[in-house]
Amino acid sequence: MIRPILIHPDPRLKKTCTPVDAVTPEVGQLAEDMLATMYAAPGIGLAAPQVGVMSRVLVLDCIKDPAQSPRPLVMINPVISWASEDVSIYDEGCLSIPDQYAEVTRPAMVRVEWLGLNGKKQEEEFDGLWATCVQHEIDHLNGKLFIDYLGPLKRQLITRKMEKLKREMARRD
Repeated sequence: MIRPILIHPDPRLKKTCTPVDAVTPEVGQLAEDMLATMYAAPGIGLAAPQVGVMSRVLVLDCIKDPAQSPRPLVMINPVISWASEDVSIYDEGCLSIPDQYAEVTRPAMVRVEWLGLNGKKQEEEFDGLWATCVQHEIDHLNGKLFIDYLGPLKRQLITRKMEKLKREMARRD
């Protein structure tokens, strides 16, 4: 099921999410819905708070080439266990902040530990777009948005645009 994506500013997007105690069928359904929502948007990552669920769950798939097989990942309680000193700058966007992009500097490589849908611990090192995306989504679980890395004027400008967008959307509904 495709779920509605919260648009900034929404107080839920600024809250720290609760760890998942057990990988239940409900968590599996949430992950399935989140992947469907992410692909439909279309996006490369989505965190549970973006669909109004305050749990530490995220999904991502940074394969953009249609000739390559998709690689959907579901991460439950993800934690960055290591980050490189080398950094990369990416022009980031966010499904909760549509049509707004800005350069964000993050570690170029990260190692992430998480629980899979099978309840088993997993670990992988990511670089390039995958590293940027997983850090962006983990930020969501901690109540942080990519615009929080920007200066106050740029952040305010984007927030005003989102407030206007939300008013326009409300009028349409």
